[in-house]
Amino acid sequence: MSKNTQYVARLPDADGHIDYPQAEHDIWQALYSRQLGNLSAYACNEYQQGLLDLGLSESNIPQLKDIDKVLLDLTGWKTAAVPALISFERFFELLANREFPVATFIRSKDEFDYLREPDIFHEIFGHCPLLTNESFAKFSHAYGSLGLSASKEDRVLLARLYWFTVEFGLIRNRENTLSIYGGGILSSPGETLYAMGSEPQIKPFNLVDVLRTPYRIDIMQPVYYAIEGLSFLDEIVAMDIMAAVAEAKQLGMFAPLYQPKSKAS
Repeated sequence: MSKNTQYVARLPDADGHIDYPQAEHDIWQALYSRQLGNLSAYACNEYQQGLLDLGLSESNIPQLKDIDKVLLDLTGWKTAAVPALISFERFFELLANREFPVATFIRSKDEFDYLREPDIFHEIFGHCPLLTNESFAKFSHAYGSLGLSASKEDRVLLARLYWFTVEFGLIRNRENTLSIYGGGILSSPGETLYAMGSEPQIKPFNLVDVLRTPYRIDIMQPVYYAIEGLSFLDEIVAMDIMAAVAEAKQLGMFAPLYQPKSKAS
């Protein structure tokens, strides 16, 4: 997370206001409008309610101080403006303090469909609506606390838990239909339609299995894990996650369901 970046985050002024040029508001509007039609069909109900609670503008990049007012009132969370990339240590520290890191830049037009670095659209549109939900908020806090005290080796496995829940998590509803709660999917029209299609494997959530599953950040995910409902995150928090980490390390990783990056087409 501390690698080089081509983006420069915009800094808030003394009043917490960030001045974005109109061209960047236009990018926000384009990103928002092209994903809006997918939400009613595929986003989980809790996300859709959170989007309403936040009252995000479709045409302008929101101010973090406005997001904070809603989150603090509902779940005690707030955002934290950060540079484009931060260290894992800082990431876990913020989550443990109920602060969600938001890089205050927005992607360029030539990176609409794939972005290595999480921008403000990914963080605000993809993740912040669910931070209005108590189960999601508690899980994020517990995850940050675990990561803060974990070893570097254990953080590699914990990253997989975050990846297959907060970033790319699905819900299998009682009617056996799927909905999305992972922000990495919700902020990507391409990944939304792919995840809801027939190509990827959808597996029931198993903590040890998740911790053993490798992933790549630069491809569509070949496998997703589905929980039974957003409240299942409370059950994950109650599990002995670090004992599962130890078991997963002993068992070793599953074979990747993708080609190595150097051979990928």
